Amino acid sequence: MPPTNRTDGRPLAGLRIVEISSFVASPLCGLTLCQLGAEVIRIDPLGGAADIDRWPLTATGESIYWTGLNRGKRSLALDLRSDSGRDIVQRLITAPGDGGGILVTNAGGRDWLSHETLSALRSDVITLELLGRHDGRPAVDYTVNAALGFPQITGPLEHSGVVNHVLPAWDVAAGLHAALAVTAAVHRRALTGAGSRIVLPLEDVALATAGALGYLTEVQLNGSGRPATGNAVYGTYGTDFVTADGERFMVVALTSRHFRDLMAVTGTEQLVAAVESALGADFGRETDRYEHRDVLTALFARWFRTHSADHVGRELAASSVLHERYRSFEQVVRSGDLDTNPLFAQLTQPRIGEYLAAAAPASYDGVHLRTGPAARLGGDGPDVLREVLALGDSEISALEKAGVLAI
Repeated sequence: MPPTNRTDGRPLAGLRIVEISSFVASPLCGLTLCQLGAEVIRIDPLGGAADIDRWPLTATGESIYWTGLNRGKRSLALDLRSDSGRDIVQRLITAPGDGGGILVTNAGGRDWLSHETLSALRSDVITLELLGRHDGRPAVDYTVNAALGFPQITGPLEHSGVVNHVLPAWDVAAGLHAALAVTAAVHRRALTGAGSRIVLPLEDVALATAGALGYLTEVQLNGSGRPATGNAVYGTYGTDFVTADGERFMVVALTSRHFRDLMAVTGTEQLVAAVESALGADFGRETDRYEHRDVLTALFARWFRTHSADHVGRELAASSVLHERYRSFEQVVRSGDLDTNPLFAQLTQPRIGEYLAAAAPASYDGVHLRTGPAARLGGDGPDVLREVLALGDSEISALEKAGVLAI
């Protein structure tokens, strides 16, 4: 893929990011920056990093995961153990130019990639290093989550063990925090001329998020943590219901209007009023709706279990009640929703096939920002070395023959 042009109108056009990464957070940072217009050069060791064959795979063994997170990036494969390979990486990171001098990596702990080493070569260099834990010890999403407390309150109430999430939420949050941190550092550099050494531990992303949402703060202030609530929404009224044909709906009544409409749809106004009076509660208050959620759910559940999912869906859609039918990934794809959402467009990914790929979620002046497909591992090496480092064909050929550069 050719470098992003400064005049193409994207917010980050003209920036060049060197990414040395694997797995989720760091590649997602690079993908986000790439979608916003930056030229992102992903550098891998010969043969690829540890995520080159990560699941899910196609029937032919190609990584759907890898191509998804590396769309639009330029790919360079080097012998990172050799002095020549490391020299090329340093030169690519610190090459002169207003938009360059930026490194994103989760491959820290290497002196030759340290901020100190790179800043000696370019004083305004910006480096972002993703760590596992704040003290430098390794960690991944699933271990960070286990140590934080969320698995203790996730899952059915009758389940006595812990339940891990399947979404790598902290990796995703860290990748987006990383992209924001890079753009903030670029802005500061434009104002002051100063570089930045950014360190972003995955553990701290999770802790900061849990603190901001009150999970850690309530323990400090109230002396106890949040209880498990199963599929009930904490602090308000919301839970799942089963229909007559075995489908499930998630229903949330955040406001008094939502709650009134839920009573009207289910025909339970008089029953709820009687319970409200008997309990001395005020179901106009979110707190009371939450505290008496089990009684309310029992009243509403009869209507759901005596009507089909299609009927339930139509009735809820005609009300203000927040709701959605539970679906599988297969059902989402087969529903046609991707075809009608402008977020998605057809992408032809070599070695993978054709599929609808998402752009950046935010649209700019009505336009979603897209990237091209993921490059073949190392496929952009010669072009990158010519364009950024001005190497000649003979120099590039010599690097290939020496086993430093994979083409």
